[in-house]
Amino acid sequence: MRLLTTAAEHRLAVRLPEGLSPEMVTVCAKKGARLSVVADLWHRESDSHYEWEVTFAPADVDMMSVRAVFESDGQLVIHVRRRPGAEGLPSPVIRTPL
Repeated sequence: MRLLTTAAEHRLAVRLPEGLSPEMVTVCAKKGARLSVVADLWHRESDSHYEWEVTFAPADVDMMSVRAVFESDGQLVIHVRRRPGAEGLPSPVIRTPL
């Protein structure tokens, strides 16, 4: 998952494997300015589960503004609006749970 940060938003992007459709992806906001992204290819036995957790600085983002776009080329792009004055806060941390 790649991160692009501007003064106005954080944009997270990941190219998902062929055969994965929007209903196989779950994006949810969690307590503590965290975002969870899970993608499952139900019909495949291996290399079928993808998961990321993104943690933002608490005052950095408006979690009500999260918008996910599943593009036709298989790329998932998640837009998260930054709060005014959030410049200078630590960058989001993206991790892949074990």
